Amino acid sequence: MTEIFLEGGRVLIDSEIVETSLVVSGQDIAAIDRGRARAPLAIDARNLLVLPGIVDLHGDAFERQMMPRPGVDFPIDVALTDSDRQAVSNGITTVFHGTTWSWEPGLRSGDNARRLLEAIERLRPQFAADTRFHLRHETYNLDAEDEIGQWLAEGRIDLFAFNDHMAATIRDLAKPNKRGRLVDRTGLPDAAFEELVGRVAARAADVPASTARLAAAARAAGVRMLSHDDATPAMRKAYRDMGATIAEFPVNEETARAAAAAGDAIIFGAPNVVRGGSHTGWTRASDMIAKGLCSVLASDYYYPAQLLAAFRLAADGVLPLAQAWKLISEAPAEAAGLSDRGMIKEERRADILLVDDTLPLRPRLVAVIAAGRLVHFTDATRLLGSAPASREAVVAA
Repeated sequence: MTEIFLEGGRVLIDSEIVETSLVVSGQDIAAIDRGRARAPLAIDARNLLVLPGIVDLHGDAFERQMMPRPGVDFPIDVALTDSDRQAVSNGITTVFHGTTWSWEPGLRSGDNARRLLEAIERLRPQFAADTRFHLRHETYNLDAEDEIGQWLAEGRIDLFAFNDHMAATIRDLAKPNKRGRLVDRTGLPDAAFEELVGRVAARAADVPASTARLAAAARAAGVRMLSHDDATPAMRKAYRDMGATIAEFPVNEETARAAAAAGDAIIFGAPNVVRGGSHTGWTRASDMIAKGLCSVLASDYYYPAQLLAAFRLAADGVLPLAQAWKLISEAPAEAAGLSDRGMIKEERRADILLVDDTLPLRPRLVAVIAAGRLVHFTDATRLLGSAPASREAVVAA
């Protein structure tokens, strides 16, 4: 059983940052405030922050590795392997790939969702991050109901979200700058895409019953559910009543307040914090956080954003770093039902980051430990007399 000793870091424990040392044994944190003993690999963590690994409930940046330009595809295994490296190098040790299964062909088609799920399941042992499948179901995708229900029953879905982008799609068809992006993503001719939208939208009356049946299937399977872009308190309540207790990107403060009052987890995008506002012009995440109306930050479309957002919140005086970090570690782990991670505590999973915070708005990752394995390391001068076998493990990682 491999042991790693982290000497003298500034460790986030509960809500305080404490100068202490850690021992990692196997996949878990074995001891806090204990000497090195016989650990074969020791790392000097002095003057570094030692933080729990980041948990990302919603990230679709991997789509850019699959299709870096419209109509330009790369193999899924190549894209997912590259995305894993990107996630880990930005401190994400648990990643939920947000895979949209829409009524569209192309990037968000059923064929693509199937290939992604199969690839994640096949490649999961090779990934450095704990990689999970977050299915984002477009509610107008009625023909997919039976297959999704089977996936839920088989335990193949780790998070299940209800999306409804039909109204936005219809609006964007009238905007030349957005219409082109929608059409390019599907690979259809312009007129064929417009005809498809009309045909799918005509089935609106069948959507509520299908949504209710899938929610029941998710409840039966014990899969946590999210609703995306809730526009009103009534919409949030309707999804909550079906068991979707995570509100993902509520579009206004009124809806976020209703979610908070009911005890729902509330997700906003970390890029929103880093950029100082939403790229869509909707709710400003920092304001929601300051008002206690956001409990989780997700990478959304940019893997570096969670790490940067926590430090931005602290630098701006919105939250102390310990509380800001909870938004990207403990709280998302709790929302997803992952009680074994998200905090530094004995017998918890050893997902640990060593961070140089010399430049507060530009934190630099020195090391990442995921499930007890050193998977990212940038400063070999911090090795403390490691054995030859341990040096080989570092090079391999």
